[in-house]
Amino acid sequence: MNLKEQLELIPKDFPESSRVWIYQSNRPFQPKEKIEIKEQLEHFYLQWNVHGAEIKGWAGILFDHFIVFIADDSAISISGCSIDSSVKVLKSIERQYNVQLFDRMTITLLVKDSIQMLPFSQLQYALEKEYITSHTLVFNNLIDKLIHLRTDWLVPLKDSWIKSHVQIQ
Repeated sequence: MNLKEQLELIPKDFPESSRVWIYQSNRPFQPKEKIEIKEQLEHFYLQWNVHGAEIKGWAGILFDHFIVFIADDSAISISGCSIDSSVKVLKSIERQYNVQLFDRMTITLLVKDSIQMLPFSQLQYALEKEYITSHTLVFNNLIDKLIHLRTDWLVPLKDSWIKSHVQIQ
């Protein structure tokens, strides 16, 4: 599936200003795992709340690698406790499926229509050996708003936050 098809999986009834959190897995989820994890995520977001007030939320798996949470914070401010509750779900998924979801030093790229993951420390080498280029698409997991998920999640390396950390020829 391409980016547009993946983003079609996100419900349309959220304001573009909704908060977003993206967690990447160190490996793709298998079909059976995806079914089980989606059930856990749905169970969580249907009960997600801030001090007893219900949060309009959604969570799902995109590109078989990413768990994405969305929360409409237009009516209620999302607090530390409600974010902590989502992290508890993620920690449970890590234990159950032997995956890492909090490794921010691994960069996910789209290379020849295939998802590839590289340690941040190897990006310069990959550029020098032309395994990747300035035009290689990078998943920007630092975005925090739904509008940016739709428009700026997958960007060329030369337009990403990474450009200031590598030398691009």
